[in-house]
Amino acid sequence: MQSPRSLRALAPQLLALTLLATGILQPSPSQAQSSSSSEEQSSSSSSTAPVQPEIQKPPALIDPAGPQISLQTSEAVFYIAVALNACGYDAGLDQSVPIRQKVRDQVNAAIQASAEAQNTRDQLCAYIRQHELSDSSHNLSQYVSLALYVTPPPEFTNSVPLTEMPPDSTQVVEILPLLRKFARQIDLHYIWISVRPQYDAIVNSLHDSLTRMIVSTNAYLKMPANVTSGSRFAVVLEPLLDPGQTNARVYGTDYVVVTSPTRDNTVRMDEIRHTYLHFELEPLLYARASSMDRLLPFLKTVREAPLEYTFRSDIVSLVTECMIRAVEARTMDTGVAPFKTPAVVTHSEFATVERERHATEQKAEAVRQAAVKRDMEQGYVLAAYFYDKLVGFEKEPQSFKETIGEIVYGMDVPSEVGRAKHVTFSQQNEGDVVHRSTRQLHGLDLAEMKLMQGDVNGASALAHQELDRHSGDTARADFLLARCAVMQRNVEEARHYFEETIRLGKDPRLLAWSHIYLGRMDDLENSRDEAVAQYQEALITRDGQLDTKEAAERGLKEPYGPPGGVHPQQDDSDDDGQPAQKPDAPPNSKPAQPPVPPASTTPQR
Repeated sequence: MQSPRSLRALAPQLLALTLLATGILQPSPSQAQSSSSSEEQSSSSSSTAPVQPEIQKPPALIDPAGPQISLQTSEAVFYIAVALNACGYDAGLDQSVPIRQKVRDQVNAAIQASAEAQNTRDQLCAYIRQHELSDSSHNLSQYVSLALYVTPPPEFTNSVPLTEMPPDSTQVVEILPLLRKFARQIDLHYIWISVRPQYDAIVNSLHDSLTRMIVSTNAYLKMPANVTSGSRFAVVLEPLLDPGQTNARVYGTDYVVVTSPTRDNTVRMDEIRHTYLHFELEPLLYARASSMDRLLPFLKTVREAPLEYTFRSDIVSLVTECMIRAVEARTMDTGVAPFKTPAVVTHSEFATVERERHATEQKAEAVRQAAVKRDMEQGYVLAAYFYDKLVGFEKEPQSFKETIGEIVYGMDVPSEVGRAKHVTFSQQNEGDVVHRSTRQLHGLDLAEMKLMQGDVNGASALAHQELDRHSGDTARADFLLARCAVMQRNVEEARHYFEETIRLGKDPRLLAWSHIYLGRMDDLENSRDEAVAQYQEALITRDGQLDTKEAAERGLKEPYGPPGGVHPQQDDSDDDGQPAQKPDAPPNSKPAQPPVPPASTTPQR
């Protein structure tokens, strides 16, 4: 047993090692190289950065003061679609609503009436051919991305600097001057005005079906629609595009779906709903992004799966997609007619009726299980786990928001990893309809990323800049500086900034974890009474998440100590001057590991 003086002298080393072991800090590149599990640590550092990808400004068609869920049209998207149609884009033409052909005829007539328009059209088409991609879906996708970041005509220019635009859109952004010239020559705005009533009629006809989808989805989740300030879900209808292809985008907190109605005036509601599930569930999972390190082993199991790189490198994205697919499987239309119990059932008929009901349920369940199996084979290896958990969720009154923590944190990871290892992956993946844009990080977001990458000095400098501004998120900067101090083994500075976070902060999660880590520091310094008081404060101010509660309750149950195998090295004597005893850890013993703390304090949506 180490004396209080010995433990206090070694507190900086033990604190840093302890917090590294529990995940609040990621090892620097040099530390990762010297570790026997360098591959695992490198994967953790690169794939669990909890800063949700986003770009700096929303799409031009997003109105910050408008409704959070909308169904709309866009003149800018119309202009881009007209250009594509004028240059041979015929995908889905036979399935499109009649207005598409009507617009094509009007545009062609205007072109034939003007030699200048014909010349410009030829230049426009030459540009489109030069920038054509082999994958037709990606080819359209780049123009959709551009259309969303173009201001309304007549200005019709990019709404943000090129450096902040979606990367794929910058490949075709030079089409804008040509298209502006073409639009003037054929008076495209007049054509838009002439067909706008028909566009509005299509919007009105689809309003009820979109509303039903949203209401039924939220009813299943037992949650109201996501009304987080600043978050938007917009469905943009453009009848000039292929009805068989949906383009969905996530730009920060903005979710945009660009789709086209079919000849019978329907849209691919399953793909719109898939995007809506992202809109509803992603904030819940990204709020727990820093607590998912324990799920990192799943990334190894999907290395050979036919998944997009995002799902093979980011555990939060993989978990999100698996959970969404499980919800879709549980709520899918199986094609099996529901069993209808006869109005009158005699006692002798009861067993027969029950057998028929059970047989119907088994048929429907077989269809759902087949969908889950397909998802698993495509690499979404947690789909089956979440599917099973949803069966229990449906029987309980709690909302999905209240249950999601238990579902994620209660997972038997070794067991599920074992199940994933036995999945035989298919050769192709259907892909995800949702695409996410990226941005250049700045401010505290960039500081978080630098800290994740082991650049403590860079993270600290950016956090100090935030404090110097006197108008930023001071508590978040203090919390980040506290973690920087931990990595630099500066206990007193870490304590100061944790205390400043408590004094100035309002975010329950920052407050709770600051108390927890002050308590752990007290335990490492053998100040048990002070540690208990901190854990109790953490329970009072907890953020309602399971990891916070477990960490505080574990601290109250027993003093916090360094990870297994970490023994004092710097002080070899007790208070009486005799050599200190260094007892080895019992064979096969493993100290209780606390939940992963919040490695990031990025504001939640």
